[in-house]
Amino acid sequence: MTDDDSGTELDLRDRQYGIYQCNDCENVALTLRDCDGGMTCHGEPMERVTDLAIDVQPPDIKQVLLDAFDLPKPGLDICLCVIGDGPMPPADVADELGYDESTVRRYLNRLVDIGLLQKSQLNREDGGFVNVYHSIDVATMRRETLVGFYAWAGEAAVLIEEANVTKAEYLDEDYSEGLDEVFWERFERES
Repeated sequence: MTDDDSGTELDLRDRQYGIYQCNDCENVALTLRDCDGGMTCHGEPMERVTDLAIDVQPPDIKQVLLDAFDLPKPGLDICLCVIGDGPMPPADVADELGYDESTVRRYLNRLVDIGLLQKSQLNREDGGFVNVYHSIDVATMRRETLVGFYAWAGEAAVLIEEANVTKAEYLDEDYSEGLDEVFWERFERES
């Protein structure tokens, strides 16, 4: 329990990641790998965070991909289908998932644009060609999705920090006459 017994602490010691905080500034860092000697800030060792007083729910992989890469469920389904069964033409993806082919084509092109899939052309024996979609290199996909997620998480961290600063400024103001608005409404106007 936390000091005030209002919630449960999250134990971060046995996680596959590490969160470190600087003792001199408010810098916080996330790492997926153990760093020899730990993390440093200002040339000084950072302290590993081992517990968290707020209750954080573990994310669902589909929800993370939906939020971080702005893919609705059909886009995610299509991406996972091609990664698992590709290379595939749009018609095969549509048949496999039961989606309209025009929807599949739209999402396949979006997935190529954001770098999760590649498109190539195969020549047909009877002439012409067909576009097929396939996964990018696994190492490239790993790097790109992690960096993309970290960029998204960084943007989320900036929003949280801005909310905390705005809340602190809001609380410092004199409201002896009463509150005329709620904190989040003010924050939304300033963003």
